Amino acid sequence: MSDADPSDPAVLVSDRQTEPIDIEDLVELARTTLRGEGVDRAELSLSFVEEAEIAALHERFLGEPGPTDVLSFPLDPDDVDERGVRVLGDVVVAPSVAARNRPDDPHAELRLLVVHGILHLLGHDHDDDAKRAEMWARQERYSGVRSP
Repeated sequence: MSDADPSDPAVLVSDRQTEPIDIEDLVELARTTLRGEGVDRAELSLSFVEEAEIAALHERFLGEPGPTDVLSFPLDPDDVDERGVRVLGDVVVAPSVAARNRPDDPHAELRLLVVHGILHLLGHDHDDDAKRAEMWARQERYSGVRSP
């Protein structure tokens, strides 16, 4: 948590890949998304990984082969640590896959994927048309990027 504002959402970053990315922008976007969803005193992990790592996670946890662009691993929504901070879970993003998804603007795709992953951590889904429309509208509002 931030020493300046203990209610500010904390975003713990691990960058385990080689693509150049603007981590500061993505962390601020994550905080903006959480605040916009009414979440404060919270913590999430945001990892940027190589394709091999996300492919292994994709197969292990979803039973699907090959790399994907983003995965979310939510923790118990009622899990609050000793500091009174809600620990949301992990968002894992593969920047090289994002770059293939949107070669004209890979940073925009990263913004979209970070928001997408956070919305999944918060319980949003896109398994029917109505839910998809709502989630896509939220993604665009926070990321400033339209989904294809």
